[in-house]
Amino acid sequence: MVGGVEFLNYHHLRYFWVAAKEGGLTRAAEKLRVSQPSICTQIQALERALGEKLLRRTPRGLTLTEAGQKVFSFAEEIFSLGEDLMNTMRQRPSARPLRVAVGIADSLPKLLTYQMLKPIFHLPQPIQAACCEGKVPDLLGQLATYRLDIVLSDEPAPASGNLKTFNHLLGECGVSFCAEPKLAARLKRRFPRSLHEAPALLPSPNSALRRSLEKWFGEQQVAPRLVAEFDDAALVKVAATHGLGFFALPTLVAHDAVSRYGVKVIGQARGCRQQFFAISAERRLTHPAVVAITAQAQSVLG
Repeated sequence: MVGGVEFLNYHHLRYFWVAAKEGGLTRAAEKLRVSQPSICTQIQALERALGEKLLRRTPRGLTLTEAGQKVFSFAEEIFSLGEDLMNTMRQRPSARPLRVAVGIADSLPKLLTYQMLKPIFHLPQPIQAACCEGKVPDLLGQLATYRLDIVLSDEPAPASGNLKTFNHLLGECGVSFCAEPKLAARLKRRFPRSLHEAPALLPSPNSALRRSLEKWFGEQQVAPRLVAEFDDAALVKVAATHGLGFFALPTLVAHDAVSRYGVKVIGQARGCRQQFFAISAERRLTHPAVVAITAQAQSVLG
């Protein structure tokens, strides 16, 4: 302390910032090219200076405490400003892009996901988007540590989870069935009875769409022959183009799938609906890019 003013050790702050961004001390040590004990020592020094615990160990690894989340937010701004300063002094473009990190459930159709993301690339401020695809539980873990700003999913975050999250219903749409042209032509006759014992490429059993489809199949008294289950919505379309079976997708993107993959629509699963959600760590959505994504999704799905 000099003249009654406390000074922050930015070296310690940088070590903490990198560890939080990388999700652990091992990856941070590799990135910074220092030893793991050295990083641990620097972070502990920062915690003592701030009088707060910033990280805690959980079965999933290191996570940020509430104080750690606040410090991480400040660190993001501080080091981003530092980068701007260097760019300015070196006479490089200094317009700082708006950063947004979006988690995308791998079960979401890629065509629909892109429709949701499109408006952020037309915001007045330059955008720098990081899109991370994965399983919803993994994405929610990253959301809880503020490494993601939003998660887009076809099902809400579980109410029984230990993570504090908020579900925002974006909308819903109908479900259609498609297949390779020859198979589609055959299954279109006497639809939906034609789906009984027909080769099916279905979503994984733990997905919301699979549960909705199973309920609809039961109501129609049809039992398709399961050929394969897929988590990845894009991979199932590739498999379908080789005539392996029929698949389900949101009716909204059926036309795009026809033109992009050369499949044909068999029919609609009337009464079967697929919902879509934005999941956030905060009750109110304030990030401009996140607001743009949710507004576009509600418009598309409205």
